Amino acid sequence: MNNSFGNRLRITIFGASHAEEVGVLVEGVPAGVALPVDAFVADIERRRPKRCGETPRHEADVPVIEGLGADGCTTGEVLRISFKNSNIRSHDYDHLRRQPRPSHADLVQLRKYGEECDIAGGGIASGRMTVALVAAGVVAKSLLKNVVFETRLVEVGGVDDEAQFDDIISRAATDGDSVGGMVECRMSGVECSVGEPFFDSVESVMAHLLFSIPGVKGVEFGDGFECARKRGSERNDMIISESGATYTNNEGGINGGIANGNDIVVRVAIKPTPSIAKEQMTFDFDAGELRPLAIGGRHDACIARRAMVVVEAMAAVALADLKLQL
Repeated sequence: MNNSFGNRLRITIFGASHAEEVGVLVEGVPAGVALPVDAFVADIERRRPKRCGETPRHEADVPVIEGLGADGCTTGEVLRISFKNSNIRSHDYDHLRRQPRPSHADLVQLRKYGEECDIAGGGIASGRMTVALVAAGVVAKSLLKNVVFETRLVEVGGVDDEAQFDDIISRAATDGDSVGGMVECRMSGVECSVGEPFFDSVESVMAHLLFSIPGVKGVEFGDGFECARKRGSERNDMIISESGATYTNNEGGINGGIANGNDIVVRVAIKPTPSIAKEQMTFDFDAGELRPLAIGGRHDACIARRAMVVVEAMAAVALADLKLQL
């Protein structure tokens, strides 16, 4: 199982939804970077469930950071950041071995890793693992002092009116259902020349990490898929200054895989969570036929809202890894 990613800044996640702990190893952080526990609080809070339609599973999520010097700064050695799991109800998932959830990873995990695979809470494919990604993002952002991130939820259930988002999510939760959403992350202050053509392009590295987030089904930069419907004469970004600033930003701040100094803009499509209270039909492997499934457990009606900080974290890891290659 490959749970690692990165070249100069390398992250490795460990644990599972109902394991004793989840966490991340971070390699490649230069010595002398201050990483107090307080630095993690704001982003962890952004991920924490608080509103209607979000999971009632609550964890303390206090990071245990190993690998720092006595002064609380990095030493150049590997960092280990972990979070304890305590609020678990593994018996809620016992029946999913014989009746795997539609559009979830239950069946493929069991077939790939064998019957001993722990799928309680979704196992390694659970959104619980994203707390480790958020922690990695905090470390990455500590290496990107001049980069400002602005991340927002721009669409829920096909609606782009923010005033309606809470109502749409609440109605889905009341119906025992779920809705998807679109997250936009805008990064200003990214140094021009970050990234390489082809395999280490800003888009390829960042998209790789963004697609690692559970539930992500689409990633686009700048005007994304809309560019296929335009002519070059109407979408080309006119260069208007010696700094390379452009009148429009259809390229999303990237040319030829390299950051051009304008804002990098990426949007991420996140599917409705497949774990819903509404009864579904799925194959029962014990009975050998389709049967109704009641999933149970504790789940979000819209994972996109809590995923905003996770999207930001993975974008930051990508930029930090590329920056360290300059």
